Amino acid sequence: MNARRPPGAASGAGRSVRGRARAERLDAEDAIAAFRDAFVRGDEERIYLDGNSLGRLPKATRERLRRAIDEEWGHDLVASWGKGWFEAPRRVGARLAPLIGAKPEQAAFGDSTTVNLFKLAGAALQAHGRRRIVSDAMNFPSDLYALSSVARTLGGGAALEVVPAAPGGVEPDMGRLLAAIDEDTALVVLSHVAFKSGYLHDAERVGARAREVGAWVLWDLSHSVGVVPIELDAWDAALAVGCSYKYLNGGPGAPAFFYVRADLQPRLRSPVEGWFGRRGPFGFDLEFEPADGIARFLVGTPPILSLLAVETGLEAVLEAGIGRIRAKSEALTALLIERFDARLAGLGFRLGTPREAARRGSHVSLRHPDGYRINRALLAAGVVPDFREPDAIRFGLAPLYTRFVDVFDAVERLAEVVESGAYRAYDDARSAVT
Repeated sequence: MNARRPPGAASGAGRSVRGRARAERLDAEDAIAAFRDAFVRGDEERIYLDGNSLGRLPKATRERLRRAIDEEWGHDLVASWGKGWFEAPRRVGARLAPLIGAKPEQAAFGDSTTVNLFKLAGAALQAHGRRRIVSDAMNFPSDLYALSSVARTLGGGAALEVVPAAPGGVEPDMGRLLAAIDEDTALVVLSHVAFKSGYLHDAERVGARAREVGAWVLWDLSHSVGVVPIELDAWDAALAVGCSYKYLNGGPGAPAFFYVRADLQPRLRSPVEGWFGRRGPFGFDLEFEPADGIARFLVGTPPILSLLAVETGLEAVLEAGIGRIRAKSEALTALLIERFDARLAGLGFRLGTPREAARRGSHVSLRHPDGYRINRALLAAGVVPDFREPDAIRFGLAPLYTRFVDVFDAVERLAEVVESGAYRAYDDARSAVT
């Protein structure tokens, strides 16, 4: 198979050429197309559609890290802690705040998403008075592991209920989920955008049900921050966490963020306490006294280089504006679904993502019984998605650098590896990372 041949060289060439011309027109009309040049792209023949796993490297991050390494670490050394490093977790949190609909003092960065989830869920359960957590089977498994750990650690009847998804696994069973949020519920924990299907939760509806029964809501924003409008304060959300290496382009393993509603900050005490969360940490007192505000949920020394990369990565998202980003995201995912209908539906694929734009995030899952082998063949054909068990090939469309022609060409290459049978050359043995 010639993975690099021009679109339209396969069967249906006339239709492909016309379809690609339309994608080119959409790119020409794209209001945020110029932001593509802000990122390192490397091989221009490779179509990168995995921005929901790891965002591209912003060019500005190279220069920012060079200064941090050569000047701040290399020359100023420890003095740099007094020149902006110490304040970085809260400063970068304040920079993020507009993207999550929060006040600057309600967000900060530190630790991983899972650790932040454990801290906030544990603090909530200790303060609320009830002991029951409700989640759903579409949540990211690591979140469920952490919540189970919280319940096990706290004991005293603390428990996690995981509500099954609706048949097919694309959407939650909203009737069962809302019914599960009852007068015994302390905390509802959900992924705003489901990691596997891309389903976008109705945050206002969930929040309204939680308020009815006096429960708090904690959102995992990892697959929505930077591509979907988020209004935590308007939703009356209690807590939130999220990662920064997907659509925020913070880099591999970049620190996660957390949000705590202002009125809850004095009431909650983190179950993991460390010196950066203490009032006057350089007093080195032996007894822990929580800092005021969001800082009390910090723990240990932050990874400064990674945090500075996050701060730089945020700039393009803020400059482009979440409204324009969301509009392009909806158009990109709509084009992918349209091309699925035209080219893939007859090849054994099933759509694993909601069709309605208002009910999906910025990634689309295509399901196939031979999905893993097809995914391997697609990588060899120069398209980079990722795979999620048992059968989902996931396409993460990052509006700042993904073009409409990228979507069109990726579907053409996907159809070709199936029509040609090229995927049969690959076995089904899973690699460590999919």
